[in-house]
Amino acid sequence: MASSYHFVASRLKRAAFSGALFSSLLPVYGCADRRVGMKPAEAGPASIALPGERAFPESITSTRDGTLFVGRLGEGGIVRADPRTGVAALFIAPGTGGSQSITGVFADEASGTLWACSNDLSSLGGPSGGRQQGAALMAFDLQTGAAKRSVPLPEPHPFCNDVTVDPDGAVYATDSANPTVLRLAVGAYRFEVFATDPQFAPPQPNSAGLDGIALGGDGALYVTTYAAGGFFRIAVEKGRAGRVTKLQGRALGLPDGLRPLGGNSFLLVEGAGTLDRVEVDGDGFQAAPLRAGFRTPTSVTRVGAVVWVSEGQMQLFFDPALKGRSPALPFRIYAVPLDKQQSQ
Repeated sequence: MASSYHFVASRLKRAAFSGALFSSLLPVYGCADRRVGMKPAEAGPASIALPGERAFPESITSTRDGTLFVGRLGEGGIVRADPRTGVAALFIAPGTGGSQSITGVFADEASGTLWACSNDLSSLGGPSGGRQQGAALMAFDLQTGAAKRSVPLPEPHPFCNDVTVDPDGAVYATDSANPTVLRLAVGAYRFEVFATDPQFAPPQPNSAGLDGIALGGDGALYVTTYAAGGFFRIAVEKGRAGRVTKLQGRALGLPDGLRPLGGNSFLLVEGAGTLDRVEVDGDGFQAAPLRAGFRTPTSVTRVGAVVWVSEGQMQLFFDPALKGRSPALPFRIYAVPLDKQQSQ
């Protein structure tokens, strides 16, 4: 763990919660570029370089045709990448629609919307040109990248972390600064609190609470808590939140991005360095590592039989003690092929 939590926390108080969500918790940054068992992805590159010397990719999503979208926390904006050719370019420029640092992204093909969490991290070196103050959920056109609208998260001092969309088109967002999962109904212009529970609260002031979010095959919402390492199921009953269950399993090391794999199986990245397959069984779960050795993996998305993982190197953005160090460039996203058993 980083030793600079209190220093960062004091900065965050002045910045009204600007993101040390991670700095006190991330594993010690290492220079070695070792990834256990990595092999080239089928019919495509093993990794894709991202533009931006301070990109710090925080989230990744994809469409059915395989197009990848990556949110940049350090410089703002969203990158679009082709997993077949490895070509990546800026798709949504920093500041578009008033956006700032981009965290969670989700491609909603049904509505033609690329949803993105935007947060003001300018006090930590993030972009400062956007008009949006605080935290907001941004909607961009999935084809053109044009800004469609922005919906601020409710106070106090929210932090929009990650996003998912249900079959009816409602959007759900995790607020890492407050113990709330938020819901934006179709056509609504304000969030409602969908679920809240003391177990979702950050374990320390200005640390990270809720993080990843995904829908399971059982219709429930599943969420992770970053600092506390929790994995929860939120029952959904007639469109309303029901019982919140903390699922029992092995200790998770900074669970971050969460995506459905099918049924009650999920893909999960742990900030400690692994990509996992998670199986939920009753009120318990089993998490089996698929790939280790990442430098602060932040998110995951599946394209057919290949999983793409964004590697954030977040310690170099959030830890003041490492501000003078340069990240390993270029920032990259990595392909992890799944065998037949892993993809079922």
